[in-house]
Amino acid sequence: MIVSRITSKAQTTIPRSVRTALGLREGDTIAYEIDGDRVLISKASAESWFDPFACFDEWNSDADREGYANL
Repeated sequence: MIVSRITSKAQTTIPRSVRTALGLREGDTIAYEIDGDRVLISKASAESWFDPFACFDEWNSDADREGYANL
């Protein structure tokens, strides 16, 4: 198991072996998926991190998608 420590500012370093496995480089964006008491981390695609509906569950309804579709 690979571990890292969280600082007082809630920051952590992604271990080199994880960065290598995901092909992460400086400036890349990572995505987190919460699955119960686990979190999956992956390299985010350019489109996935810019989706406002991915961040805010309260904006994730059919009415919201229709209302914001032309913005």
